[in-house]
Amino acid sequence: MTLLVLAGTIGAGKTSLTKYLSDHLGTEAFYESVDDNEVLPLFYKDPTKYAFLLQIYFLNKRFDSIKQAYTDDNNILDRSIFEDSLLFHLNADLGRATATEVRVYDELLANMMQELPFAAHKKRPDLLIHVRVSFETMLSRIQKRGRSYEQLEADPTLYDYYKELNSRYDAWYDTYDESPKMQIDGDVLDFVENEADRKKVIDMIDQRVKELNEQQSKAI
Repeated sequence: MTLLVLAGTIGAGKTSLTKYLSDHLGTEAFYESVDDNEVLPLFYKDPTKYAFLLQIYFLNKRFDSIKQAYTDDNNILDRSIFEDSLLFHLNADLGRATATEVRVYDELLANMMQELPFAAHKKRPDLLIHVRVSFETMLSRIQKRGRSYEQLEADPTLYDYYKELNSRYDAWYDTYDESPKMQIDGDVLDFVENEADRKKVIDMIDQRVKELNEQQSKAI
């Protein structure tokens, strides 16, 4: 059983890469609830009111996806549960969540991590793949995909939010130690638009998974 998990900021290309990997491996993909998320548009209209509700919504959906992903072999998640704290604490630092909400959220996340369905089997994903993109690429992708509530024209204050979110991912990846990991430079390798780059990225991931499997075999 192999569980691959994607990580990265808004517009990094996680959903696209998840689909490509799913097609390549012939396995199921589990996507973050966005287009059918009734809370997300509310959050963009009033972040202070809805930040806590949105994070609980995502946490619940992500927990359900993890349970489903562990029912079969070689599944892929397009967002890591390990990023949840980064996202919510950013909103808290921006004054969008109270100290009580942060405490309740942190305690809930800790409890859920202890109850993950693979806790008795293996505690963490086999490989976390972080797609790193520059702030400029992030903004370009957000604009291109055209979700009205994400656009800077709708809310210029999103510029600072997006910039801070993007910058925090570097530190998050550097300190992440829950599982094996690798990083893809989404600026250098445009796997979303360029088929040759897409093949390079998939080959890189295949090679990393092969190395990890060989290491595991030697350890047994």
